[in-house]
This record gives sequence, structure tokens and C-alpha cells, in this order.
Amino acid sequence: MGVKQVIKNLDAFPRAEDHLLQKTQSGALVSVIGIIIMTTLFIHELSFYLTIHTVHQMSVDLTRGETLPIHINMTFPSLPCNVLSVDAIDMSGKHEVDLDTNIWKLRLNSHGHIIGTEYISDLVEKEHSAHKHDDGKDHHEDSEQKVHLQTFDESTENMIKKVKEALTNGEGCRVYGVLNVQRVAGNFHISVHGLNIYVAQMIFGGSNNVNVSHVIHDLSFGPKYPGLHNPLDETTRTLHDTSGTFKYYIKVVPTEYRYISKEVLPTNQFSVTEYYSPLNEFDRIWPAVYFLYDLSPITVTIKEERRSFLHFITRLCAVLGGTFALTGMLDRWMYRFVEALTKPNKSRSGLH
Repeated sequence: MGVKQVIKNLDAFPRAEDHLLQKTQSGALVSVIGIIIMTTLFIHELSFYLTIHTVHQMSVDLTRGETLPIHINMTFPSLPCNVLSVDAIDMSGKHEVDLDTNIWKLRLNSHGHIIGTEYISDLVEKEHSAHKHDDGKDHHEDSEQKVHLQTFDESTENMIKKVKEALTNGEGCRVYGVLNVQRVAGNFHISVHGLNIYVAQMIFGGSNNVNVSHVIHDLSFGPKYPGLHNPLDETTRTLHDTSGTFKYYIKVVPTEYRYISKEVLPTNQFSVTEYYSPLNEFDRIWPAVYFLYDLSPITVTIKEERRSFLHFITRLCAVLGGTFALTGMLDRWMYRFVEALTKPNKSRSGLH
């Protein structure tokens, strides 16, 4: 036995002579169906291989001494910009003299169109020990203790007149920008607390008339990465004939997004719980919108990865080979079925 004959004996796919092969219409139909199925599965597997997927990992957050960027974009349709202020408070109790702020206020008319711009250069910074936001005390009490009888100067009277006119015209305000705060638990809020209590009383006639209805267009704690969903985006809270305080309790999760190009994007994602406290008739507090945030000790690392080529080949062989085997079985079944139907007819014609 020669070497060539030995090699031929190893052939697992022997070919029959052409005159021994029988082509049928059912076999052609099954072949077309099989080609369509295999083409579809090949395209699906190729797109699955080319799609980048993400892998999540968790570890202890070891970052120290960094700042936390807070991106704000909110609209208050019922409060003019003159009365709104942004207060940022560090829960560690330290006074942050170098707090970096870049906050803008846009005056809006009753239709929501911009009619003016104002830059907040004097963000209110206060010691946490001097603020008790949750004990029901009024932020204006210090002013009330110091000043019992006050006469307003001309500029204050003009401001009151201007704000009342803005309220009559239905002016609103859009507050947007970035707060850079220490990477510790704290809160910031937007309210009328920057006003003297007597000025606020003259303008609104009482805290129940302060409508803090708002729309949160965007609230984030860092740059966005693919697939990120901030739960407060496009949140609308509207009050009718009532007022109160909104509190958003936020848990910030440090996040690191690693692109497939090895570029690293440090950012944060968060979860939130909302609480609304309506004002009672005898409450001395003034309405506000609070964002109380705390940081998670766990950091999440999200990596972009591409599936291996060997994995792609393995899946491709499995689906294409399986389809080929299945269509072969279907072809044999159809051939036997057609043959079983035609045999009785042939035998009857032979008898006649």
C-alpha cells in the first residue's frame, strides 16, 4: 500500500461519482433556506464580535485630596433671579475660602425665553456649625435677632419694587454652572435664603407664597461616559397653591471609566432618594431645594473590552456547523416524505 493510498484512507469526506448523485427540488429549497439562515447568523456573530462590551469591577476608593465637581442646570419658573441664591456647605465644618465657583443665572420671561444674564460671584459659604438645615430653624433668624426695626434705603426699595414687578410678569430663572467642592459629605441648596428676612417678607408676604417649583435639566458629579444615566435629569416638580422644601438625598459612587484606547475618565455616578416637606401655617422656615450628598467608600471601574477572535471563530463554527447539520437532516426527512407519497401512486399506475 503506497503513501498516497494511506493518505486517501484518512479522507473523512469521500465524494461519490456525479452520476450517483440525485438533485431534487426539496433539496434545493432546503439549501436556499440553509444559506439564508447561515448568512443571517454570520452577520449576527460578526456584529456581536465587533461590539465593544463593558466589564464592571469594584474596589475600595483610595482617592484623597481631590475636589468634587457638581454640574447644575435647573430652572425655577416662578422665582426671579434677584431672589435666588446658591449656598454650599461642607459637612466637615471647615470654611472653604478658595471654593471655585462658576455659576450663572439666566432671567426667563413667562414663556421661558432668556431676557438677561447674571453671574454669581459671591457664592454663599458658611460654617456647617452655623447651619441647622434639618432642625426646623429659619435661616433668617440671625438677621431677625440683630435687626428688629429696619428702614430700607433707596437701593433696597428699588430692588423690592423690581422683584415684585418680575413676579407680576411671571419671570423665572435658570441656574447653571459648576461647583467644585471638597470631596467630603456636604450639601448645597438653592433658595431665597440670601435675602434679609424683612426684605423677603416685603416681597412675598410670607414663606407660603414662595413657589420653589423647579425643573432639573441636568445634575451630575463629573463628566459623562457612554451608558451613564443620571436619575435626576429632566426631573420636573410643580407646586400649585402650596409651598414646601424639597430634599434630594444623594449617594455618590466614585467611578473610573477605561476606554478601549486605554484612556481613563475619572467621574462619579449616583443614586437618589427624594423627600418633600410641605409648609405648615405656623412654620418659620423658608422653602428651598436641597441636595444632600454623601460619598460611597467603594469605587466602580468600568472597562471597555473587545471579545477575543478565537471566541468569535468558535461561536461561528458552532452556529454554521449546526445549521449545516440541521438542514442536512431536514433534507433527508423531506426526501423520504416525498418518496413515501409518490411510491403508492407509482404502484397503482403499474397495476393498471
